[in-house]
Amino acid sequence: MHDSEIFKFKDMMMMSCTVQTLVLVPWFLVVFVLAGGEDSSETTAMFPAMFVFGDSLVDNGNNNHLNSLARSNYLPYGIDFAGNQPTGRFSNGKTIVDFIGELLGLPEIPAFMDTVDGGVDILQGVNYASAAGGILEETGRHLGERFSMGRQVENFEKTLMEISRSMRKESVKEYMAKSLVVVSLGNNDYINNYLKPRLFLSSSIYDPTSFADLLLSNFTTHLLELYGKGFRKFVIAGVGPLGCIPDQLAAQAALPGECVEAVNEMAELFNNRLVSLVDRLNSDNKTASEAIFVYGNTYGAAVDILTNPFNYGFEVTDRGCCGVGRNRGEITCLPLAVPCAFRDRHVFWDAFHPTQAFNLIIALRAFNGSKSDCYPINLSQLSRL
Repeated sequence: MHDSEIFKFKDMMMMSCTVQTLVLVPWFLVVFVLAGGEDSSETTAMFPAMFVFGDSLVDNGNNNHLNSLARSNYLPYGIDFAGNQPTGRFSNGKTIVDFIGELLGLPEIPAFMDTVDGGVDILQGVNYASAAGGILEETGRHLGERFSMGRQVENFEKTLMEISRSMRKESVKEYMAKSLVVVSLGNNDYINNYLKPRLFLSSSIYDPTSFADLLLSNFTTHLLELYGKGFRKFVIAGVGPLGCIPDQLAAQAALPGECVEAVNEMAELFNNRLVSLVDRLNSDNKTASEAIFVYGNTYGAAVDILTNPFNYGFEVTDRGCCGVGRNRGEITCLPLAVPCAFRDRHVFWDAFHPTQAFNLIIALRAFNGSKSDCYPINLSQLSRL
């Protein structure tokens, strides 16, 4: 697909997204965008750069370089990505931030671990996300090496030193203030920590409310570290409805057509605190005068899709396209496994991660959705500030 095609589609979406959801958008248009590899090199980017901090939902290859069980550098991962090759993304194709970057007119940004030896353009952004990584340092430790939120912030400091060598101090300050920061963390703190009582003590020490408070406290500390380094435009993604993913449906033996409500309630406890954090930071005398913080309601968007799948072209919502066991959620996608044939009809790619068809819808809602999708403003509006 050429630039003109994706931006014609983006203009159509800007008109469609004046309604609360994307239900009015024909699903075949989504497939139209999925069909090609977009090149944003000739477009004017809406932000000078995008920096991503997150987990496997947005990891684009960092864990390829780590001694970790949480890796996806093998087929059929990447089967629908450009070149039909695995990249380290935990999907059949593109992630949410891949699509967000395209909508913003940015090129594909490199994984941090691909930049450490130099020779890679970092001035339009870097992705620090790490599969199995969480807000808490211990989260995901049973899966091997991973970058926690704190480690990801430390990794950014190395990038910042490189950027500072190529710009004047005044230019770096302006560049940082105008760049976009996307943070998507917290999912693993539940599925690879709190919900694994045989491996972690957190559920015996904290009730769900106290655990959400613990997460928010640590999250706020690291977020303000990024603010202290000069970033001023933030998008913070909420935790998804984890009680609806195939992994939890299998683990909790959920009845057909039902999610695990107790797990979803835990996610909502944390998300409600994120919304309050956004309100607090946007009203604080210090941060509000310089910065804007946006909450991305991935939970609400995902529930809408799972509740109304046919409106989005989905037919299968309770099992992975690739995997083993009940709901294809007991063992995730194995090397060279044969995935389902009609991947764009599935919400979930494997036991934990969505398909690129789902990721595109979430990206579009973040880009130009209503306040129920992105609060208090969406990415298109944020780019104009």
